Amino acid sequence: MAEEQTPENAEETAGATEAAAPDAAPAAEPQEVLAPKERRQRARAAKAAKARPRPARTPEERHADRVAERAKKAQLRRTARAKATAKHKAEAHSRTATPAREHVVGQQKVRQGIVVSDKADKTITVRIDTARRHRRYEKIVRTSQTLHAHDESNDAHIGDTVVVREARPLSRTKRWRLVQVIERAK
Repeated sequence: MAEEQTPENAEETAGATEAAAPDAAPAAEPQEVLAPKERRQRARAAKAAKARPRPARTPEERHADRVAERAKKAQLRRTARAKATAKHKAEAHSRTATPAREHVVGQQKVRQGIVVSDKADKTITVRIDTARRHRRYEKIVRTSQTLHAHDESNDAHIGDTVVVREARPLSRTKRWRLVQVIERAK
């Protein structure tokens, strides 16, 4: 039951072999094996051939373009920094709200501390202890500072807890005045 080839059948089989021929033809040709570096170089050369050549520019034009590019990048950096700063402040504010600044123009600072020396006449040395949480490490950091305060009546003695208020410069080191003695030393 072999079929005889008619002219129509012959055309169909020829078309089928032609359709298969393009797939078979490249497989029959030996493919050129290129090293990766050579492949990249050829790809770059082909891309460069497709690209349009840039018009020639003067050095002044190139410089102006560079300056404009730098200005654009600087503006982008500024906006990014401003965003980051705002975000950081919002996060810090949400974690722990910082109290308002204590010192207001026209109002003296007030501190409470312990008298550590009363040897000088009309002067006491007060140690002010502060404890605060470290911003990054969250550890309690204790610090102290000593200051000299004017005690007109020599009222305070070593160990007393006192309140002092900021004042005008009274001597080279004295910038505070005794307000009251809160607790006497035992």
